[in-house]
Amino acid sequence: MLRFNCNRRSFVKGGFSAAVISGLPASAMALEPLRDVRYEQDFDELWNSLRDRYCFFGSKATDWQKVRQLYRPMALAADSDDIFLDVIGRVLSELYDAHTHLSNPRDGARRWPLYDLLVERDGKEVRIVAVQPGSAAADAGLAPGDSITAIEDVAIEQVIRDIAPKCLSRPDPAADSYSINLAVAGRRGRPRLLTVKAKGAAVRRLSLPLKQWPDIADVESKRLDQGIGYIAIRSFANSAIADAFDAALTDLRDCDGLLIDVRQNGGGDTAVARPVMGRFVSKRKPYAMMRRRDGAGLSAPWTEWVDPKGPFTYTKPIVILVDHWSASMAEGFPMGMRGIGRAIIVGTAMMGLGAAVFPIRLDRSGIEAQYSAEPVYDVHDNPRWMLRPDVEVGDGKDILAVGIETLRARIG
Repeated sequence: MLRFNCNRRSFVKGGFSAAVISGLPASAMALEPLRDVRYEQDFDELWNSLRDRYCFFGSKATDWQKVRQLYRPMALAADSDDIFLDVIGRVLSELYDAHTHLSNPRDGARRWPLYDLLVERDGKEVRIVAVQPGSAAADAGLAPGDSITAIEDVAIEQVIRDIAPKCLSRPDPAADSYSINLAVAGRRGRPRLLTVKAKGAAVRRLSLPLKQWPDIADVESKRLDQGIGYIAIRSFANSAIADAFDAALTDLRDCDGLLIDVRQNGGGDTAVARPVMGRFVSKRKPYAMMRRRDGAGLSAPWTEWVDPKGPFTYTKPIVILVDHWSASMAEGFPMGMRGIGRAIIVGTAMMGLGAAVFPIRLDRSGIEAQYSAEPVYDVHDNPRWMLRPDVEVGDGKDILAVGIETLRARIG
């Protein structure tokens, strides 16, 4: 029995007559473009899945049907996995959502924002608002107020136009903000060349090398002056973090107040953050509300709860420190701690990632991605992506110092 592999132009490359196999006239088959069936099926799977499950279409200007019309022919025309991967990355970027992206991008693909710079428009300029401490950008002397005029010697507005969403039904400032931050983030695995202009200074061309971050513990703690305990949580992605936090809290249980620092924390799993919150309640309490897609809109909300945990409950005042690089669960954790009435938040606006994400794997190509699926709200039904600190600290100011001052005032 003959077996035919129908993937990757098999009719032509297999040496058989496509017209004979199909039973169609050769003239009709000649009109059919060659295509990779794997790519066609994977594109449709992704597009349909997001159409049915992505949770933020109600607030986006994305014309999802236009996305299909523009990118599906590109997917079918792709003649390599790398090109198809690039098409899928562009499809995801049409949603201008930093929580929706490829999970396994190759070197050379664009990094998703925020990376190490937060930028925004200021008239006709793209100006730096914040620089991630310890980053290559900080090492190079970039500072709030500097304007970026070019990337890799290409005018920044040209770079932004090239990567901006192409399928919007209307202009959206959120899409522009996403695009300019995507532009300055550069490409994975590659250094960046930025042309920068500071007020009153000459134009500089700065090469930002790849930087290896130091290997530091996910949880660190210490005692500060005047009876204040300090615990830094740098991730919620490791199941051992809750145990490490328990050990730190046990050591600091006699402190009059506690600073919990989730700055530069990229997030992780609710299953890790929830038991940490459980150390601060003596009875079950709601800490968040969630929804999911239901037809064209969203479902009614359901409540997420936190249960008491551990041999003792820490009942003294708590301040949580956040910054622009506090993302996802590192936004949900301070929101939840405030929701259970156990902390106030000090710092800057956070990343603004407002949903639990679902993974998707395109089985034929093996491409993996994630997308925003279940929007998160506080206990008063306010969206997480709109969360702001109780005490806002200006960019470039000392968040830790403000946090200590705020906590001391709460201790009394």
